[in-house]
Amino acid sequence: MTAATDGPALPEAFAEIAEDFHALGGKDRLQLLLEFSQSLPELPERYADHPELLEPVPECQSPIFLATEVDGTGREATTRLFFSAPAEAPTTRGFASILAEALDGRTVGEVLDTPEAVTGQLGLAEVVSPLRLNGMAGMLVRIKRQVAQKAEL
Repeated sequence: MTAATDGPALPEAFAEIAEDFHALGGKDRLQLLLEFSQSLPELPERYADHPELLEPVPECQSPIFLATEVDGTGREATTRLFFSAPAEAPTTRGFASILAEALDGRTVGEVLDTPEAVTGQLGLAEVVSPLRLNGMAGMLVRIKRQVAQKAEL
């Protein structure tokens, strides 16, 4: 069993990201996380102009806010994720970008079935502190809660 597959099975999108991280050494893993931070999508105007619609994630060491949208109800509805994180917080932005890449556009069921342990299976524990990984886990918990509420589950 490889490090990328230790623990619960990863959803496909997370598995691909984990494979990318596990294929690299420590410094290169940090570089890939920085590349993710640079690819975090901008907030759409409806959130950029109304930051009060975003939920803070206090587990993160840097200020980050998120919002979810669900198109429909039930487990087959489609989810959308939106994040606001400052450019000077690349680790936090990188985590948000990983979550966005892996979960945005997925079904509610896929989002809700994502194990919380996924944040520890990406191969980042060697290069970032457990406190920072806790911030990513906090984002995932909030995403799942919002999605469940909005999908009326």
